[in-house]
Amino acid sequence: MGRPQTRCTILPVPDILLATDSDWLTDEVEAAIAGPHLLHRVRAGVDVVPAIEHVEPALVLLDLQIGNMGGIAACLAVRHREEMGDLNKRPIMLLLDREVDVFLANEARADGYLVKPLDPFSLLRAVESTLATA
Repeated sequence: MGRPQTRCTILPVPDILLATDSDWLTDEVEAAIAGPHLLHRVRAGVDVVPAIEHVEPALVLLDLQIGNMGGIAACLAVRHREEMGDLNKRPIMLLLDREVDVFLANEARADGYLVKPLDPFSLLRAVESTLATA
C-alpha cells in the first residue's frame, strides 16, 4: 500500500491595497481583515496607481484624508486610468470621516464606503461583500 494522498488546503488570499498615512487606521484595518486577506499599504495618494500596477489588488481601500492626495482624488485617478485601459477595473472603497462625505464618494465612483470610526465586523463584512460582487 502506498502513502495516502492528501489534499492541499492552501487557499488563495485576496490582496487588498490600503492607502492611508494614519498608523492607527492601518492597525484597525489590519486587525479586522488581515486573516483572510493580504494587506498592502501605501502612505501617499500619488502611490496608489503605481501600487495597483505592482500588486494587482482585488480591492482598494482609500482613506479620505491622505496628506498629499486624498482618497477622492486617488479614486478618480484610478477610475481615469481604468477608462483609458491602463488598469483593469477593480472595486474601490472609501473610508470617510463623516456621513456628509458620502456625496463625494458617489461622485468619485467608489463602489462602497464606510464612515469612521470603523467597526471591525462591519469592515470585514463590507470587504467580503464587495469582493463577492466584484
